[in-house]
Amino acid sequence: MIRIPVYFVFLILVSTNPTRIFAQSDTARSQPTIRTQFLEPVTIRQPRFRSVESLPDVYGTYLMAGKRSEVIRLASFDVNVAEKTGRQIFARIPGVFVYDMDGTGNQINIATRGLDPHRSWELNVRQNGIVTNSDLYGYPASHYSPPLESIDRVELVRGTTSLQYGSQFGGMINYVTKGADTTRAIGVETITSVGSYGVRSTYNALGGRIGKWTYYVYDYRRHSDGYRQNSRSDAQAQFASLHYQASNRLRLRAELGRSTYRYQIPGPLTDSMFVQNPRQSTRSRNYFSPDIWVPSLRLDWQLTDRTQLVWTTSALLGTRSSVQFDAFATVADAIDPQTGQYKPRQVDIDRFNSYTSELRLLHRYALLNREAALAIGVQGINNDLHRRQLGLGSTGTDYDLTLAEGTGWGRDLHFRTRNVAVFAENQLRLTSRFTVSAGIRAENGASRMSGTIRYYAPADVPNTIAHRFVLAGVNAQYRFNDAVRIYGGWSQAYRPVLFKDIIPASVYERVAPTLKDATGFNAELGIEGHWQALRIHVTLFDLLYRNRMGNLVTTDPAGQSLVLRTNIGDSRNQGVEALVEADLVRTRRMGVQVFSSTAYIDARYVNASLSDGKENAVINGNRVESVPVWTSRNGLVVRYGRVRLTTLYSYVGPTVSDALNTRVPTANGARGPVPAYSLWDVTVSCRLNRHVLIRGSLNNLLNRPYFTKRPTFYPGPGIWPSDGRSGVVTVGFTV
Repeated sequence: MIRIPVYFVFLILVSTNPTRIFAQSDTARSQPTIRTQFLEPVTIRQPRFRSVESLPDVYGTYLMAGKRSEVIRLASFDVNVAEKTGRQIFARIPGVFVYDMDGTGNQINIATRGLDPHRSWELNVRQNGIVTNSDLYGYPASHYSPPLESIDRVELVRGTTSLQYGSQFGGMINYVTKGADTTRAIGVETITSVGSYGVRSTYNALGGRIGKWTYYVYDYRRHSDGYRQNSRSDAQAQFASLHYQASNRLRLRAELGRSTYRYQIPGPLTDSMFVQNPRQSTRSRNYFSPDIWVPSLRLDWQLTDRTQLVWTTSALLGTRSSVQFDAFATVADAIDPQTGQYKPRQVDIDRFNSYTSELRLLHRYALLNREAALAIGVQGINNDLHRRQLGLGSTGTDYDLTLAEGTGWGRDLHFRTRNVAVFAENQLRLTSRFTVSAGIRAENGASRMSGTIRYYAPADVPNTIAHRFVLAGVNAQYRFNDAVRIYGGWSQAYRPVLFKDIIPASVYERVAPTLKDATGFNAELGIEGHWQALRIHVTLFDLLYRNRMGNLVTTDPAGQSLVLRTNIGDSRNQGVEALVEADLVRTRRMGVQVFSSTAYIDARYVNASLSDGKENAVINGNRVESVPVWTSRNGLVVRYGRVRLTTLYSYVGPTVSDALNTRVPTANGARGPVPAYSLWDVTVSCRLNRHVLIRGSLNNLLNRPYFTKRPTFYPGPGIWPSDGRSGVVTVGFTV
């Protein structure tokens, strides 16, 4: 039994009702000699820095006991939300790899535990529980990118709970939007930011409650000239949410979100170009623009005190469009002296039509006088990804998706997926401290490709890929007390073969008819403890990723050499994730906190071979691309009165750009090592009153040139420099 001191109970009572402590009155006693004395209101506070939290064991209709989860409440930390600076947002989440790609402020690209960070596509990405991956089975990149000014908190769950939400190895990330102030009919929030390189953004939100109806809407606009030449971007987003409280047990919610931006792509650099001037550009006519809509309907019905049913139906509709002169950095995009014009650009357009309906039920019950919870559900997905590529575009310089007269698409394809998944997980508290969960997920569906590839015979391309899996998992946790727990789990996962994996790039490529979806598992063992001034969270993990995609050299029946797109082998990622936070000083006037978020990852290929261009090379033991062995983010937070200063030091170790682990950079910059880098960020905020907040941020304080990856496909092979030193000032106002 935990004994609570009397004075602690007193402090709780005082802090929860500071304006009424005691009032002695002569009406309380019959003696007329007792004098009445009214005490002035007293407020007693014990300020505390908010840290990253874990989700509760039962969270809505999800079971989280025995799993690693983190909740980032953005309002509690000083981060550069105007530019979506990932290393600041996820500073306290160990092992998150941040990939800078589509211009600062446009997109968040992250991965966990050594997976691929391209548009966060190894994660099940959600907003308010709604799937925002563009097409989970065809192209799971998340092109939907809401402003972080609109986000209240970010929830991240690692891969061992994938049985409940989907098949992704990386886990689930859920961006939870702000809600209306339900104590008033109309509440207003506006956030304005200005910064280096022409950054200007404004966010305006309106919300409130009228009777049984609660509403929340926002509009967002942003412009940036970009750190590099020819890297201008313009973004906007809108969102509307309407809740209806039909009864104490029944709630209905309708939401509609939209995000779009247009980014001028400055082009890749070679190593020598990067050293000479990382801000230079090799392209001025390249553009990229997604325009995504996410409508959803949700019914939340508390059937009984123990049973909750949630039915969600949603869609992701929109396009991903680009027009580019696509070539290595060593190939100049120059006017042809014979024609007096630029060369035609390549136009690519993806249209997404992704529909999801999910029915979930959570039932709490008692088994042998012990608490238990059962989560069951069914998910149906019906997607149609229409991909049009290799269009002969204009010779102009602006954003123009029209094709040259009399030409068509080099590839005009549909990738249609129908999939049904059923899942169940049971969480049983065997003792008052020990909880065990076991679950299963069954997937049954298929993806079918149809259409034309100008240079390829349709019979040579696999047009149907079946998705039939039964996945299992188990988790457990033991709570020593309310402050300390140990946990562990193991869960199977898979990742479907993507649309791009089965499209041959040329007539010299073939796609293996035996192509398989990637399969494997996540395993973890961790300990979490939090005390008055200290929090520690350490996790060991093991991630096996089978049937990785790649190219092998082979020959056709006539003896001609070909490139075969197929499964090349496996990889295994093992490591440790550690977060330590400590409050060094905590008084009413002042506070000092330090934290360290560090991860060690050893990610290597196992039983794998890959084409080196001439022959097949065994790559067993080679490091996996874009996986730093060490990633460490360390911070100092100082609070004095209403002012708070946050200093962040980030270190990311060196990585390799390809599975062959090329050590000497190629002349075109497409392959080679990615050097380690370390950065300093400083942010200061001041809350003038409960209505006004001012925040200033200096990013990459020492102006360190760096880059995070050499991509093999979009936005082009080569070096893509990240931003140098920049500053942003943000003013927020609520009423």
